[in-house]
Amino acid sequence: MIRGFRGATTVVENKESEIMAETKKLIIEIVEKNNIEPEDISHVLFSVTDDLNAGFPAKVARQMNGWTHVPVMCMREINVPNSLPLCIRVMMVAETELSQNEIHHVFFNEAIKLRPDLTQEEGV
Repeated sequence: MIRGFRGATTVVENKESEIMAETKKLIIEIVEKNNIEPEDISHVLFSVTDDLNAGFPAKVARQMNGWTHVPVMCMREINVPNSLPLCIRVMMVAETELSQNEIHHVFFNEAIKLRPDLTQEEGV
């Protein structure tokens, strides 16, 4: 089965090093919690809010072992008034044996506010 794995995080400042560090942490956690191998990934979409332009979050994937041929793309998040600022979101699509309710979606920092229903399952 092909399924989507969601995640999001925030940064404190619009700095490339911070964008890269938080994105890497997020990707690693999604992959580890869901036992995903690079070969099983169909594609990964990254979105950022308008206040983030210091770096491409997808660049992190190019630096990860085994991710050379994983298709990745960055895009802008819809600029909705009062939405969460400085936010990086990810949608990873991969083959998995997990059922829909077994998938671990990952939210860090202020992005926990986006899906408190999912983060409570993890005891966050």
